[in-house]
Amino acid sequence: MKKERIGLFGGTFNPIHRGHLRAAETVQKRLLLDKILFIPSYIPPHKESVEIASPFHRLKMVELTLESYPKFLPSSIEIEARGKSYSIITLNKIKKLYPEASIFFILGIDAFLEIDTWKDHEDVLTRCFFVVISRPGYELKKAKEFLKGKYKERVVELPKTGAEGNELPLTAGIFFLAIDAIDVASTAIREKIRKGDSIKNLVSEPVEAYIRKNRIYQ
Repeated sequence: MKKERIGLFGGTFNPIHRGHLRAAETVQKRLLLDKILFIPSYIPPHKESVEIASPFHRLKMVELTLESYPKFLPSSIEIEARGKSYSIITLNKIKKLYPEASIFFILGIDAFLEIDTWKDHEDVLTRCFFVVISRPGYELKKAKEFLKGKYKERVVELPKTGAEGNELPLTAGIFFLAIDAIDVASTAIREKIRKGDSIKNLVSEPVEAYIRKNRIYQ
């Protein structure tokens, strides 16, 4: 029996936008993931909290965005913990919830290049698969140069198209995946909102309406 494949896509999602969806869709199709959990952080360990909307608002925006994506599920696991959102703690909880599943930790190359600052990062690297995706302004080869020793040996660079997920070398552990990313950032979206500019097509329509109604980022 094939193991269920679950992707973990964590982040501040401040707010969630089309770029997040494009990345998740690409990873889901390329690695044949059964589902992806979108996990908004409660308190991000590596970010200043000045411009971060409340956890309630960020989770609600994720829920609104994912309503039309059956394979993408919102998760409140970090928000319910009401503390700093450390990946190792979240990973341990997910493994208890899905003990038979293969877990794929999805993150952008910018976050991956800071992984040595994470709590128990070596433990995280060995306890699940990693999918490192390209982002505008960052090259995947930087991540290769960043890795040392045994971790470098576990890397497989996946072409954008090719062998389907069932043929992936799951002994690898760390997959680099170049995607056709949408060049949009939450920072730029928040700035547009402050200026009163349109954010149409950058976030989903329900999220745009929710932001306006609740005067978030204004």
